Amino acid sequence: MQEVKQFKIHLERLGYSKTSINMLPSCVKEFLEFIRQRNGQAAKPILEIEAKDITNFHEYLKERPRKRGSGGLSESYINHHIYSLKLFFGWQQEKGTIIENPISSLEFKAPTSQPREILTPQEIKILYNTCETLKERAVLSLFYGCGIRRTEGEKLNLKDIHFRSNILYVREGKGNKRRAVPLSPQVKKDLWNYATKERETKETETAFMTNRIRERTRGSSYNKILKSILERTGIKKEITLHCLRHSIATHLLESGLSVENVRDFLGHKHLESTQIYTRVKNKQIWNLQSSS
Repeated sequence: MQEVKQFKIHLERLGYSKTSINMLPSCVKEFLEFIRQRNGQAAKPILEIEAKDITNFHEYLKERPRKRGSGGLSESYINHHIYSLKLFFGWQQEKGTIIENPISSLEFKAPTSQPREILTPQEIKILYNTCETLKERAVLSLFYGCGIRRTEGEKLNLKDIHFRSNILYVREGKGNKRRAVPLSPQVKKDLWNYATKERETKETETAFMTNRIRERTRGSSYNKILKSILERTGIKKEITLHCLRHSIATHLLESGLSVENVRDFLGHKHLESTQIYTRVKNKQIWNLQSSS
């Protein structure tokens, strides 16, 4: 099917993983095959596909047995099919093949999973306002303002922050992936104040953030600092350093930054890793960081 081949090429250009590039078009192919069989073995033009066709396919998936093994399809597997159709018809609408998106008016039950704990922008402001030391503000600016991972914070060296260029370099991200993170004026100020006024270190220590014995701060210590800030705020959420990263990702997407730009900011290898945060629209990294 030509549409499926073109969809696969589209996903490759967007930077999806090899697994998704193979799986998502396969889901679309199964849907189009389902429509063809119900249409008396005649292919139905994309333009003529209706919401009821997708609803019927969804009902079929809930009854379809696995091709391997026994039992029916999992919620997650069915959700992959629906996700692939959302991408496919969104792409068809973008390129003008269809005027109305047949899946846009439909709602499907998401597979049950543990929700990610996210702080609101107002709660982030409360965290910053509750800080008692320059180090506490610097911790928030690293893990929220720069969205770095816990391991990246542990490995961060003073030389990795280029204050003149307004850039923080992550030298060893996940999968040894390097990236440059832009610093807003406020985030830069927080990191600079800590580095010049409160950071104490041994002469041989290269770490950006140090502990009481003037050595590199570890992840458990970062979490203790965050917990200490939280206890003063009254915010009743189970928050970790990674929750700050989840929060900045969600807020950037809500403010209108593209998924591709947020992917680069976070250092994700594949686009779908970032799309789990997708929410609403319109602003930029600079404005969001500066409001901290």
